[in-house]
Amino acid sequence: MKLIRFGEPGREKPGLLLPDNTRIDASAFGRDYDEGFFETGGLTALAAWAKSHAADAHRVDASVRLGSCVARPSKIICIGLNFRDHAAESGAELPKEPVVFFKATTALCGPNDDVIIPRNSQKTDWEVELALVIGKRASYVDEANARDYVAGYALHNDYSERAFQLERGGQWVKGKSADTFAPLGPFLATPDEIADAGKLDMWLNVNGEKRQKSNTGNLIFGVATLVSYLSQFMTLLPGDVISTGTPGGVGLGMKPPQYLKPGDVVTLGIAGLGEQKQTARAF
Repeated sequence: MKLIRFGEPGREKPGLLLPDNTRIDASAFGRDYDEGFFETGGLTALAAWAKSHAADAHRVDASVRLGSCVARPSKIICIGLNFRDHAAESGAELPKEPVVFFKATTALCGPNDDVIIPRNSQKTDWEVELALVIGKRASYVDEANARDYVAGYALHNDYSERAFQLERGGQWVKGKSADTFAPLGPFLATPDEIADAGKLDMWLNVNGEKRQKSNTGNLIFGVATLVSYLSQFMTLLPGDVISTGTPGGVGLGMKPPQYLKPGDVVTLGIAGLGEQKQTARAF
């Protein structure tokens, strides 16, 4: 299945994207895609509902705004420097263990919403990433069983304000958490939709010019490793988002560095997970 959420910000409704790209309203199913939904077998129940009701469900016009494909989770966990080329362009050594940081859940937004350049920002940057959503409570999970805890996969743009992140002291979260800095979607694809999450082409353009092009096969730490690793340090709750890291080609790594300015258009995609488009706008 491909799960979508649609409607005005803060008033999104649950829906589904059908194989023919038709969008349907799943409000009659009665559950938003939140922690409770994933924790209580919502995916299985939703699949059964869709089998019986998809043909008759209300169609959602393609012009209707899409929101984040999951409702606000308990946490967004991000992995830094998880591609060799990105570590190199950042001037960092390859990590011996995953580099972990958090992103405020208030940064979540729709896949095609404007990205708002924060007040006093001079270095707002882009990062195409594969995200996964946890499907059941995970604590001290073995890597061999880690994929059993994944509810699905989504496209994520891990926007970053580099000065806030790297020049203001403290942790990276300050540069990662501005409103609109976590567009997620357009849909959440359940694992049966993705043959191999470790072999997905990914790309990002700015104003039509290629900035990032890679494949999830180049991740240093893959999906199963990350789920298992993180579960050794914290309980992962259903609906939690893990963003797995970005390849080379970010603005920080360009010579000279280039960052977003109002009016810039960012487009990105991952094979099997759709595409996003954001227009940069000043706060």
